[in-house]
Amino acid sequence: MSPRPLAVVTGASSGIGAATALRLARDGFDVVAAARRRDRLDALAAQHEHISAVTLDVTDDASVRALADGLDDVALLVANAGGAFGAEHVAVADVEDWRRMYDVNVLGMLRCVQALLPALEAGDGGHLVVTGSIAGHLVYEGGGGYVAAKHAVAAMAETLRLELTGRPVRVSEIAPGMVRTDEFSVVRLRGDQAAADKVYAGVDAPLTADDVADCIAWVATRPAHVNIDLLVVKPLAQAAPHKVDRRL
Repeated sequence: MSPRPLAVVTGASSGIGAATALRLARDGFDVVAAARRRDRLDALAAQHEHISAVTLDVTDDASVRALADGLDDVALLVANAGGAFGAEHVAVADVEDWRRMYDVNVLGMLRCVQALLPALEAGDGGHLVVTGSIAGHLVYEGGGGYVAAKHAVAAMAETLRLELTGRPVRVSEIAPGMVRTDEFSVVRLRGDQAAADKVYAGVDAPLTADDVADCIAWVATRPAHVNIDLLVVKPLAQAAPHKVDRRL
């Protein structure tokens, strides 16, 4: 029996990352689930024998280097760690919120790519799948910092695809629209559960973390000569960040 390919999923303690780790393990990968909250990772690893937990802070150089140590042949890196902090307009936004978003979403991805690129190029080659957002391709009021960070993520993915031409590494971006998870909007709105619930109020069937994990798994399991550059996925109720059917 051939060995299972190795996948590394960052931001795997909840939401899309946790769902992706489980889906990839069920689809035949050995999965390194990496994030800061080790208790959640351990609970995730307990759900499947092919998931192992590694504590990771993508904003810390030493933590990322420790993740990469000993990983010599990585078939798939899902650069999923990210998040949004605040929804204020640009004129009154907190600079520190923007700094955090850039460090997690953009520099966090950069650190992981730089550390794991040698392992992605090893063996038969690998695949970088980036969890972006429609916010990386469109803009909306109140989204300035997150939009700017996700535009940078999209630009980095496109640049990597150019720079890695001729090398055995595929680069793909998954850009979801409205996804209802337990934490994303609550964190963005500073713990205000009522405000977070309003984000999805009246929306018939927003995407789930499993929906996005399904997209990631499909992109990652195409034949090695097939590269899905960009997959944009939204719920049927959403046409754009500012255009959502709400049946209130």
